Amino acid sequence: MNIGGDVKAEELSFGPFRLSVGQRLLAKDGVPINLGARALDLLVALTLAPNVIVSKQDLISRVWPDVIVDEGSLRFHMTGLRKALGDGHDGARYITTIAGRGYCFVAPISRSGLLRQVSAELDFRYAILPGRPDRMVGREQDVLALTEKLMASRMVTIVGVGGVGKTTVATAVAHHLAPTFKGAVLFADYGMVSDPALVAAGIASMLGLSVSSSDVRPSLIAYLRDKQIMLILDTCEHLIDAIADLVAAIVEAAPQVFLLATSREALRIEAESVYRLDTLAFPPDDLELTTDTILAFPATRLFVERAAASGANLNLSDQDARVVASICRKLDGMALALELAARRVESYGLLQTAKLLDQHLTLGWAGSRNAPPRQRTLQATLDWSFGLLTDLERTVLRRLAVFVGDFTLDAALEVISTADMAPSAIFEALDNLVAKSLLATRPAGATMRYRLLDTTRAYALHAQTDEDRAGLNARHATYCQRWLEQFGPDWPTLSTGPERLPYFVSINNVRAALEWAFGEHGDIDVGIRLAAAAVPVFQVMSLFPECQRWSERAVLALDEAFRGGVEEMHLQAGLGISRMYLQGGRETPQIALGRALHIAEDRGNTLDQLRILGPLHMFSLRIGDFNAALDYARRCSAIAATLDDAATVELAHFFLGNSLHFTGDLRHARTELEAATRSEHQPQRTPASYVGFEGKHLAGGILARNLWLQGYPEQADVQARQAISDAAKLDHSLTLCIALLGGIAVFLWRGDVPSAEEHIEWLVSRAGLHNLSPYVSVARGFEGELAIRRGQVKLGIETLRRCIEKLHASTYEVFTTMLELSLAKGLALIGEREEGMARINKTIELVERNGDLCYMPELLRVKAGLLSINSATDAEACLVSSLERSASMGAHAWELRAATDLAALMASDGRLREARVLLTPVCERFEEGMDTTDVMAADTLLQNLS
Repeated sequence: MNIGGDVKAEELSFGPFRLSVGQRLLAKDGVPINLGARALDLLVALTLAPNVIVSKQDLISRVWPDVIVDEGSLRFHMTGLRKALGDGHDGARYITTIAGRGYCFVAPISRSGLLRQVSAELDFRYAILPGRPDRMVGREQDVLALTEKLMASRMVTIVGVGGVGKTTVATAVAHHLAPTFKGAVLFADYGMVSDPALVAAGIASMLGLSVSSSDVRPSLIAYLRDKQIMLILDTCEHLIDAIADLVAAIVEAAPQVFLLATSREALRIEAESVYRLDTLAFPPDDLELTTDTILAFPATRLFVERAAASGANLNLSDQDARVVASICRKLDGMALALELAARRVESYGLLQTAKLLDQHLTLGWAGSRNAPPRQRTLQATLDWSFGLLTDLERTVLRRLAVFVGDFTLDAALEVISTADMAPSAIFEALDNLVAKSLLATRPAGATMRYRLLDTTRAYALHAQTDEDRAGLNARHATYCQRWLEQFGPDWPTLSTGPERLPYFVSINNVRAALEWAFGEHGDIDVGIRLAAAAVPVFQVMSLFPECQRWSERAVLALDEAFRGGVEEMHLQAGLGISRMYLQGGRETPQIALGRALHIAEDRGNTLDQLRILGPLHMFSLRIGDFNAALDYARRCSAIAATLDDAATVELAHFFLGNSLHFTGDLRHARTELEAATRSEHQPQRTPASYVGFEGKHLAGGILARNLWLQGYPEQADVQARQAISDAAKLDHSLTLCIALLGGIAVFLWRGDVPSAEEHIEWLVSRAGLHNLSPYVSVARGFEGELAIRRGQVKLGIETLRRCIEKLHASTYEVFTTMLELSLAKGLALIGEREEGMARINKTIELVERNGDLCYMPELLRVKAGLLSINSATDAEACLVSSLERSASMGAHAWELRAATDLAALMASDGRLREARVLLTPVCERFEEGMDTTDVMAADTLLQNLS
């Protein structure tokens, strides 16, 4: 077997063994083991790929690279290896055989050396995984069996009754396999989701993907298609159809994605392998059993451990052990029920706890007749536990059920408090509920977060009284509103899954509060305020479908009390922006955004005006109204200058530089764009965070275009590549797409076809992944231009026509002029000059009306080429006009092209000296980019004129 140099530095530990790959030494408890060379090679091959099935043929080729052997030799040495490891003895499991496929090393491995460093560097940025279960009892074999099953089949559902421990086991499997996936493990808790439409959106948003359409599933699947990642989908039973459909699609489209689901019922899809998780084994009813025998069962071990952990002093006699066994039998080995009962031992003792079970949880006492028996037992467990609470604790538990998922102590105090319930009493009740395992805790940084178990929350909701519900949902919604206003601006500063997790959880509470507020028994006024507070957060999180849904609903519900207020301003802005991204169009988004700006101006709040002017600027660019965009950008710049906020000023520089670039003021555009790119990163929340991105990262691609137009092709190339690199590191799709658009334009203008092709593929992939369809259309248009350059002119023309039509249909006009130029050039090549002239004239008319004058010199040059066949005089006039426009703009790149064409036209008419006098000073302005297509063409012509 050939081991690379880096791998030789690796040291692996598993069980009592330590394997030094470089020294080819296996030791057990520090004592070297005499292992044959072939067996050692097999061990190295398997341990370097833990939890991965290695085929028999692959093992043979690695261990016997130059020798022909049969599988008998492999089986012989594998048997010797297993014997040396003690595999199968005393519960030890190291190597498993996957029938018909090969072998898999399944024991947990810790590693040191270079590979661990590499693994750490490759950790998945958005990995979200609950902490490793540190006191799991009786599930070790389940974890190993599930590991084998998952690696063999890729999709496993852990099926079992609620409270059996499915989530605990799934979490343990995830931690066990995390090194195999280099940390790319994502835990999605669907217990906090009630809407099937959010099944795919929840995963996508946790992965940092833009949720900008009503169906995010195609984008999610596109993202996962080439990823090696493990997804844990927890608590699926209430969304079974939606999750089954999504999982089936992922399994089919993404061959390296492994999925582990937990549910009370199977998904029932073709790819699924079901693992039924039974309750923990408990002792039989046998008076002869000794304490040691009884405590060998996992149910009794769990009960005793949890009782001791809660403070019970247990020194079990055989009789006490039998009482424990009887409790475990009565609870049917249900993990949740065992933990609940164990917590009572400190207060009531073993015998009294057992009597309580006799009174309240007899085997004959059942819940709903149509519920499964084990579910009835769990229901009874909760009834019993609820009966042990004080009146105050019951009230607190019932009221806490208003929260979906995690909540903080501050949230609980604010939402469930009433005049007759002092904060000190709530503190004590929360402590008691935690101690009684009815309330789970999880530290999040310096803050402790609480959560009702799913079954407990459902039980508490059912038990709520009218008195509990009086004002509870309104206080919950009001708290969510305050949370959005206070912490919503933090979102753009969060870059990893663990940082985002508390915000995802809180958004679930916002969703629940909105559903209540606009529901049959809700409060519309509360809902309007909450929806208005949610709009900026939905926008920053790219959750445009939800932004549109709640904005529309709230706007329709507005009455005179809210007309013209800050709530309507936010709602109209949210409605306009979300419709712009989701449906396109001009009138509807513009009406909503215009109304929002009118309110902001009437209120006289400059920050509010800035927050609306920014989206209006982007909207105007999108629909191709560059004059309006420039006006909005100037107003943004003026307001930003009055604010003491660096990020807002930076964004204003980008807005103004972007607009000046397209309107043809290249000198001032460069000043603004360079000011934006020189800004320092602002990690803290700022007013500019309302739009969800930073100006410096958007400015780089436009600055690259500007530099090329000004006659600096090499600087433009460097700037384009730097902008793309910086944007890629951010993992912000919109920013990267804008950088790619600017860079591709520069590469095409320079004549760097390979770089253009490479980055067009990147743009298509990223824009398609995040449902940014206009960017995909522009990228396809670029592909059409490349086809024309390769000689596939008709294909390129048809591609460009389709893309331009799509962009017009979606009112995305920012790049249609550039694509019309490419189309006109293609039409000229196949002699379709009449259509080419018609398109060029129409485009010139639109440019003069809408303001994207940066293209005017090139439009005039291309028009001259179409005119030259019939009228050299008209062509020359167009080229002279192009030169004049270029010079006035400082667009030396366009000037060079026009001068080259005009010089060639003069030369064809015998005016060589006049042509040389024209072209020479234009060429001399270029001190860089001598290898670019335009400069080389001009130099070649100039030499021929000498």
